[in-house]
Amino acid sequence: MKSYEAEISAYKSQLFSNLRGKAKKVLEIGIGTGPNLKYYAGDADVEVFGVDPNGKMEKYAHEAAKAAGLLPANFNFIQAVGEAIPLNDASVDAVIGTLVLCSVADVNQTLQEVKRVLRPGGAYVFVEHVAAKDGTLLRFVQNVVDPLQQTLADGCHLTRETGKKIFEAGFSTLDLNTAFLSNAAFINPQVYGIATR
Repeated sequence: MKSYEAEISAYKSQLFSNLRGKAKKVLEIGIGTGPNLKYYAGDADVEVFGVDPNGKMEKYAHEAAKAAGLLPANFNFIQAVGEAIPLNDASVDAVIGTLVLCSVADVNQTLQEVKRVLRPGGAYVFVEHVAAKDGTLLRFVQNVVDPLQQTLADGCHLTRETGKKIFEAGFSTLDLNTAFLSNAAFINPQVYGIATR
């Protein structure tokens, strides 16, 4: 994923710059090893909740939080799934999700949870890979490889129309963009943007 992270970093830098000084409480779903923390967690007064179903990620997420300059008291790792986020309604200023909706069990339920925990006017910042257009060679490859991908990559689906799901989730505003990344192989195209509750 290092080559992917190197290529996507410009997109992430641009997206996460919108949170600086505005988001004091941030939830990141599917935090994993914490590669996004360096983009938004440097402010001393930011409190981050990192949700991930894999408890083995906690150690790595804490290390990434420390490397990003986040105070240990301001980082909370929570082992949970996106469909049942254990935070109160309207309790965070921003929710971040990158390459997570491909592997949740229920995309629609996860997006409803994102909206539930966001305060009014709060931002959902996302980068996700989506299914290629029907009839393309890339979509054919995705269809063939998808069952193996789900087995080898923690349930990652290559053929989800995640951008459409975000559009249909009922956010008050949505800025959704598309990109093709040379280092992403068949996890293209990518959608990225910000939705507001």
